[in-house]
Amino acid sequence: MRVVVQRSLGAKVDVAGEIVGEIDQGLVLLVGISHDDTEADVQYVADKIANLRIFEDENNKLNLSVKDAKGQILSISQFTLYGDCRKGRRPNFMAAAKPDYAEKLYELFNTKLRELDLQVETGSFGEMMNVSFTNHGPVTLIVESV
Repeated sequence: MRVVVQRSLGAKVDVAGEIVGEIDQGLVLLVGISHDDTEADVQYVADKIANLRIFEDENNKLNLSVKDAKGQILSISQFTLYGDCRKGRRPNFMAAAKPDYAEKLYELFNTKLRELDLQVETGSFGEMMNVSFTNHGPVTLIVESV
């Protein structure tokens, strides 16, 4: 499992011109699922992201998690995170999970984040989406399962 984590001052996602998810301050997550990922990977990554200390405290130190900062999450499925560009000019997506399996784990991931008392908005799995946000910092990290 691979997730690009971006701290944001605000974000939204639309499908065919209709906003389907929107947050104020928090995290934008681009979520990639591989065919090797398991429920244990989902649990590990959800816990890691919920507790990452990437928000400033009163001393401007990165000591607060999204939970501590009372932030929200916009979670977007992103199979292209598993695009292999090492050969040729067209990415190979063979490492990405098949849609049925990926959707199951993606939904579980969002459920796990909600179980950690986070407000989670999402895009629409498998749809063409337009995501817009203000990357704050900028702070961008990649979290992967082991």
